[in-house]
Amino acid sequence: MRKLKLIWDFHGPNASKIAQHHEIHLKEYIQLENLNISITGFEDLNNLHTIAFLVVNENDMKPIRDALKPHRGQVYIE
Repeated sequence: MRKLKLIWDFHGPNASKIAQHHEIHLKEYIQLENLNISITGFEDLNNLHTIAFLVVNENDMKPIRDALKPHRGQVYIE
């Protein structure tokens, strides 16, 4: 089954801290909704651009996407 990486982009000098905090909310959502999602994280792309993300099965993506409104997504390759 294909996995998709849902991504939220944060820009600016505080992007890293904001993305780290956003990941906390993603984990809270996963727990609240009792979802079987184990891959979340954040990644500094440069000093002014950081992403927060979670990885979902393609079949489960639509309701999660609609609820959380990620900025973009891509196929996740392990």
